[in-house]
Amino acid sequence: MTDSLIWLAYGAGLLLALHLASVIMAMSALTRTPKGRTDRPGISVVRPVCGLEHRLEQTLTSTFQAEYPTYEILFCIGAPNDPAIPLVQRLIAAHPHIQARLLIGDDKISGNPKLNNCVKGWRAARHDLILLSDSNVLLPPDYLHRLLNAWTPGTGLVSSPPIGIQPQGFWARLECAFLNSFQARWQLASARIDNGFAQGKMLLWDKSVLERAGGIAVLGREMAEDVASTKVVRAAGLKVRLPPRFFAQPIGPRTLANVWGRQLRWARVRRLGFPLLFLPELFTGAAFPFLALLTLTATGLTAWGIPTALVIWYGAEYLLARIGKWPRSPADIAAWMLRDALLPALWVACWASSSFEWRGTVLTADQIDDTPAPKPGA
Repeated sequence: MTDSLIWLAYGAGLLLALHLASVIMAMSALTRTPKGRTDRPGISVVRPVCGLEHRLEQTLTSTFQAEYPTYEILFCIGAPNDPAIPLVQRLIAAHPHIQARLLIGDDKISGNPKLNNCVKGWRAARHDLILLSDSNVLLPPDYLHRLLNAWTPGTGLVSSPPIGIQPQGFWARLECAFLNSFQARWQLASARIDNGFAQGKMLLWDKSVLERAGGIAVLGREMAEDVASTKVVRAAGLKVRLPPRFFAQPIGPRTLANVWGRQLRWARVRRLGFPLLFLPELFTGAAFPFLALLTLTATGLTAWGIPTALVIWYGAEYLLARIGKWPRSPADIAAWMLRDALLPALWVACWASSSFEWRGTVLTADQIDDTPAPKPGA
């Protein structure tokens, strides 16, 4: 065997070992029981809404079903003619025992339309703990307890990536393949070594942490509020924590163009927000180790390398999905394989531009708010 083939074999083995390590750490994170806050202070739940999304009534209704002593709900809508307004008004009327309000209007504090929509809810919040939760997340009855249980000492923010459920069609399963056993896996693994990252779907803030950094407007100084949130918390010497069990997002139907566009947008956000951490993403999927094994097989050095590696690689991912109770049918496994084949192309494509479109708004790096970065201990 030549030196180049030896290094190829070592590289494939190293990437497989890294994959297995991430799965093991993610499984460990899923099964742990964090000892967070035992008090149950009031919480303001801010839900920005824009248009009639898939299963919107179901996800917004879940907000009212919290088994929690004291909370309020602030629905935020930017445009006065938004088609979701009648639905929100009907839900508020159907739950008179819950403190809930609808706030309409757009405050232009940044180039981020979601952040601009959330500002009025943040300012109107009556409680010191504020949860910013996207409208398409399905919240279980214990969602507020679950977030507070993750608030261990040294926490500045509790966040939760979405878990894709109820996919309709293969492309929706591909979306779940990116969200669940890829993105959620790496976020769980990173959080397990106390290196948590925020995800904009769910952000539970202690209001004082963000106010000391300059207020909610500082979240507009990055291409996405989750990147800015992570940097604000770390600058304050605190940690982003994640609950062991994430919250679900009903996916519904998707097209390949939908999935590609969304993943490309998120890849550009990561590249611009954390460039050094983004670089090794090129090697996080199965494409490179299996190309290496294919080369070794072609030289006659291994006959069973690829089948064995396939079983190990995707068997571990299946076990993680089973523990997490995530979609894991044969069609989902096929979607995992396609996802890994697409990852190198996605990584390359995200370098072609530093802009992306979100809900009809084109965001570019020059639109980042010029609010000064927070100072440690500020």
